[in-house]
Amino acid sequence: MKKKKGNNNSTVVEQSNEGRKRVIIENVRPSIDAGRFAVKKIIGDTVLVEADIFADGHDTVVAKLQFRKPSDPNKWEEKPMEFVGNDLWRAQFTVDEVGRYEFNIVAWVDHFATWQKGLRKKLEAAQDVGLDLLIGAELVEAAVEQAPSRDAKILAEHVLDLRSENRQVAIITALCDELTQLTHKYTDRSLAATLEKSLAIVSDPKLAEFSAWYEFFPRSWGSSPGKHGTFRDCERILPQIADLGFNVVYLPPIHPIGVTKRKGKNNSLQAQPGDVGSPWAIGSAEGGHKSIHPELGDEKDFKSFIRTADKVGIKIAIDIAFQCSPDHPYVKQHPEWFHWRPDGTVQYAENPPKKYEDVLPINFETKDWDALWQELKSVFIHWIKAGVRIFRVDNPHTKSFGFWEWAISEIKAEYPDTIFLAEAFTRPKLMYRLAKLGFTHGYTYFTWRGSKQELTEYMTELTAQPVCDFFRPNFWPNTPDILTPILQTGKRPAFINRFILAATLSSNYGIYGPAYELCEHEPYPGKEEYNVSEKYEIKSWDWHRPGNIKSIMQRVNRIRMDHPALQKTNNIQFLPVDNPALIAYSKMTADRTDILVIVVNLDPDCRQSGWLKLPLLDYGIGEQETFRAYDMLAGDKYFWRGDRTFIEINPHDCPAHIFHLTRS
Repeated sequence: MKKKKGNNNSTVVEQSNEGRKRVIIENVRPSIDAGRFAVKKIIGDTVLVEADIFADGHDTVVAKLQFRKPSDPNKWEEKPMEFVGNDLWRAQFTVDEVGRYEFNIVAWVDHFATWQKGLRKKLEAAQDVGLDLLIGAELVEAAVEQAPSRDAKILAEHVLDLRSENRQVAIITALCDELTQLTHKYTDRSLAATLEKSLAIVSDPKLAEFSAWYEFFPRSWGSSPGKHGTFRDCERILPQIADLGFNVVYLPPIHPIGVTKRKGKNNSLQAQPGDVGSPWAIGSAEGGHKSIHPELGDEKDFKSFIRTADKVGIKIAIDIAFQCSPDHPYVKQHPEWFHWRPDGTVQYAENPPKKYEDVLPINFETKDWDALWQELKSVFIHWIKAGVRIFRVDNPHTKSFGFWEWAISEIKAEYPDTIFLAEAFTRPKLMYRLAKLGFTHGYTYFTWRGSKQELTEYMTELTAQPVCDFFRPNFWPNTPDILTPILQTGKRPAFINRFILAATLSSNYGIYGPAYELCEHEPYPGKEEYNVSEKYEIKSWDWHRPGNIKSIMQRVNRIRMDHPALQKTNNIQFLPVDNPALIAYSKMTADRTDILVIVVNLDPDCRQSGWLKLPLLDYGIGEQETFRAYDMLAGDKYFWRGDRTFIEINPHDCPAHIFHLTRS
């Protein structure tokens, strides 16, 4: 709105078109924090857009959904929105490319449609419409000015018909489809309302929705016990990992390890000769975050490792940990990137009362923050160019949120298929903020959720909106740092049931192996950590040790591959079962062609039983219909009838059932 002086020095208000716009658009969905952040989708997903759209009075409103693809950001495609009722409108589009989409809504008062609606009512009431037809002619004349010559000529002919003295011709013209379509096509949108800012959708590759991660330490796979492993050594175990059903191999940091304050075995403060240290104490005279530990090999060996993995259907993920050993080249080259204490010594990492004596935190409040950000981003780019597209990021919640939003946006703009996993076991709001900033996956509290109530409540939170629109959970029952009490005491049945829970509750999960499949459960006294941890020494693993659970892991992963119902997380439905030690849930595809029911005994020691109730109507199965339930873990077939069935599970046989339901 502008003001100008009148002739008598009075102030006259000059209205812009903004003040003439009458349509309101609100409550747009999907939207994260009113459009501040992008909604996450997977390539091939349908995006359902809804909004409340209305105007004052009773005029007809028209709304269109506009969207543009990553490959053509200057071209808006348009779809009509459907009026659902109570001022709710909706439309949908499919994301068929990986990258960043944008969508908007445009809506306006359609005076021609309003006129047509009124004309019909007057005709039904047998009222005179002579003047109304002339009003319609003026509306069509406005469309003539918007149309190209061919359509303008057709519209002009309709104007003549509307002004015709032959009332019947004029009425037929007023309501004909051709006039309706052309007038709508060339409607003046100068008073249309739209969103102040387009909303974003990030479309990720399929691997972001469905993945099974296997973490191992390359240095423990040398050609002989105790010998430092190389990437060439590790190539030989990739087919076995693929055979177990994993499609992502995640490596802890592969960089040179510092010598100063190096940790000894079992996190000892005094390293002995030959101690290899923690891979997370990154950097030495041999290089930093863009270098490879010389005993693992060189970049040529690493690229060969990636190629071998790709041949067996595995993608390689590496750890990005933005912290430094005191020997890292950054410390000398950029001392301003670190914290220095009043006595002139450098500040080591602390999380009181914990101390990390071999690691220096990076100072994200440095005045040289711009150069720091550019350098850290270049670390990702270095490894992307080496062939890596998946990064597990260590403790991202202890680094600048602003940095992550900028860096991930910059990287995905150039490499949209990049996947980032946030290793952030922290407060929920921090975990969710990282997801909003662009992290593809996030570690979760599943690691500590053990009871039926805890698991049900947590999954309900993760799969409800708005959380499911931006946060993708990645379930890990263990990590090199975490050995939970249930695994410490439950032994083999606990390892199996936690594995099955992780692999079927979430479509993305991971394990640290081979400690997991060998059911390693000895804790460091008084802690939720492994005793004699592989973080600080080279291990020698007997992968075929009696008691391992590799065969059931392989079976579960095969079921996941064969059943698309398990390849999504948000399609879960918890089922009533009258025993708190049994948890039951189903997953099915939208078209109900794949229906699974999973029942897990959460008690690793004792047989448990109960009555399970099935929502047969949801499955498209009649209440009196006989249907088949095939237990894909045990290989047993059952024929059920009715919505109640008795379940009994002995954890020492197998602590779970995964039933595939089909109509017999």
